[in-house]
Amino acid sequence: MNADRSTMATWAGRIDPEPDSLRWHQVVRPLDAAGAPGVALIGFACDEGVRRNKGRPGAIAAPAAIRKALANLAWHRPSPAYDAGDVACDDGDLDAAQARLAEHVTTLLAAGHFPIVLGGGHEVAYGSWQGLAAHLAGAAEDTPRIGIINFDAHFDLRDPAYAHSSGTPFAQIADACATRGWPFRYACLGVSRAANTRALFRRAVDLEVLVREDREFTPSSLDRIGERLDAFVAACDHIYLTIDLDVLPACEAPGVSAPAARGVPLALLEPLVERVRDSGKLRLADLAELNPDFDIDSRTARVAARLIHLLTLNG
Repeated sequence: MNADRSTMATWAGRIDPEPDSLRWHQVVRPLDAAGAPGVALIGFACDEGVRRNKGRPGAIAAPAAIRKALANLAWHRPSPAYDAGDVACDDGDLDAAQARLAEHVTTLLAAGHFPIVLGGGHEVAYGSWQGLAAHLAGAAEDTPRIGIINFDAHFDLRDPAYAHSSGTPFAQIADACATRGWPFRYACLGVSRAANTRALFRRAVDLEVLVREDREFTPSSLDRIGERLDAFVAACDHIYLTIDLDVLPACEAPGVSAPAARGVPLALLEPLVERVRDSGKLRLADLAELNPDFDIDSRTARVAARLIHLLTLNG
């Protein structure tokens, strides 16, 4: 599992002459099995799940776009960063691609890295979670309490019996938890009532999902939402954070499969991401649904890069 020349070639940007002026592109290096633990970026070049979910394909190009946007951001980390290359889905076999991603995530976690997966459609979530689950099972945790925090306009709880897609990953995870005898702990924040059917809201109730709708996010309510999020985290042993970029307003994130008519502004999202980051329980993160084909001035890619930068500031 190594970054190939094509992924490393994306890491280019400005070089400043002043001391202590490094940027991401000057620091990121190919994954080294002997390297010290750090943040490990791995791409999931796949939009098969989006296609099956009748969305707008194009997320397959997201990993490269995120790397390009991240490359020129200022470097503030004391620990290293690695590029672990891409997992591709070129043959339409989504389950196999998710399984490959899971294997790589498991390997990264075992080496002490903090993996950040660059999606890809939100089908990335099932592969990410499988990787964390395998790691914890290998560490002999019988019933780990994995908290899933999803900033998203959509529940992605569609019935996987019809087809596995970008709309089913958390229903698949719920089924996998039931099979393992593990608790299913899921928080979906930023949900659009207009974009989710009554059946999906009922399923969220049945699965005891922590739900906060997009219209609830205001500057005056942010502390209350943050306190509820803290309580959710406190009841979990490990946190998997997944950010679907369509949670943001279309003006901030136009390059997604389903742009949000309202959304949760980045200024309100960032403080909550920081709370999750600083919890001490965050093991894994991914970003999903960037579609460069519909991005304007790389706005969405820049938001994704900023969120990665934010997630890694204390590492």
